[in-house]
Amino acid sequence: MTMETLFKKHRKLISQVTTNIIREAMNTIPWEKQLVAIRGSRGVGKTTLMRQYIKLNYGIQAGEALYCLMDSMYFTSHSLLDLAERFHLMGGKHLFLDEVHKYPSWSKEIKEIIDLYPEMKVTFSGSSLLQILNADADLSRRVRSQDLAGLSFREYLRFYHGIELPVFKLEEILSNPDAICTRVCEACHPQPLFESYLRAGYYPFYDGDVEDYYSRIENVVIFIIDQEMTEFCGVAPANTRKLKAMLMFLCDNVPYKVNIAKLASYLELNKATVLSYLSGMKKAELLHLLYSSNVSVTKMQKPDKIYVHNPNILYALGSRENIGTVRECFFVNQLSKGHTVEYGKTSGDFLIDGRITVEVGGKDKSFEQIADIPDSYVFADEMEFPVGKKLPLWLAGFLY
Repeated sequence: MTMETLFKKHRKLISQVTTNIIREAMNTIPWEKQLVAIRGSRGVGKTTLMRQYIKLNYGIQAGEALYCLMDSMYFTSHSLLDLAERFHLMGGKHLFLDEVHKYPSWSKEIKEIIDLYPEMKVTFSGSSLLQILNADADLSRRVRSQDLAGLSFREYLRFYHGIELPVFKLEEILSNPDAICTRVCEACHPQPLFESYLRAGYYPFYDGDVEDYYSRIENVVIFIIDQEMTEFCGVAPANTRKLKAMLMFLCDNVPYKVNIAKLASYLELNKATVLSYLSGMKKAELLHLLYSSNVSVTKMQKPDKIYVHNPNILYALGSRENIGTVRECFFVNQLSKGHTVEYGKTSGDFLIDGRITVEVGGKDKSFEQIADIPDSYVFADEMEFPVGKKLPLWLAGFLY
């Protein structure tokens, strides 16, 4: 395979991507820096975002920019360093390397590229499990890293329904919910759209066919466990079926009050291995692990509660529906980006940022359990406007 073949692939892939809807992450990624990493779980839109940026800023022709899939057959007979040298000689200025973790010596060769060609920019994407700090060549001091999550409820409204609303900080939501709810309700009826989001809205590849969407989510999960967790988390290939079994078990039993001995017995694994696998599944964005105190968490400490990463995985893989679980799963998912979420062991469901106590429930959820606690709130489903410190649950979807 020649360099010209890579250029042809670049033209084909960049010309195919649409720029009708572009996520706002486009404007927060520091594309102008010499070395940029975009990390995230499979399926959240890293590849699309990268290709859209190239199309908007460099056009579809390979020249100043070159987009490469790192599992391309080209790299079976050429090194990344060799590619960079040829690209530089042809006047290339910006290399885009997609799924960089599929190239074994990526960190060493990228370090050499930016040392040899300081005027060349390198932007790469990789799994949420990608280790930049502890890779073969430590790039952590030189790379600008951006983590890409799935769609928030706010982004879903924009992405699928063309409804433009701003991000609100948690402090704004808690102190001024009436004004925010009024603004949202003037733009749409949030509750039915929120219910749709919980079922099929987190990943930006829903095309109206729910069964196909759930099938794609299942494929994403299988790929993460079979490929990424064996590569990055030391999971023995023979145990991948057990990880899938554990995830299916958790989908039907979350929020799971953790009994590691029971889980280890169910999976026929020792406790240390189960804890290690749970930690890997958290990093892979398949699970959220909650502790009653994040400060004192040790490496092999069992979590107090386990949630599946987002409600769409619950609906795709679970065999029974529990709306209470879905609500809590949504809340943990949205708050975990930018905030610390702890298990409210003694009062409330969750403790946010070490000081805000939250209960999550349906519209009839009372305030009694946390009424005497300062900085306490209820986030309740099936509401469009707040009642005192009882706020609509969907408001938690406007944090990013």
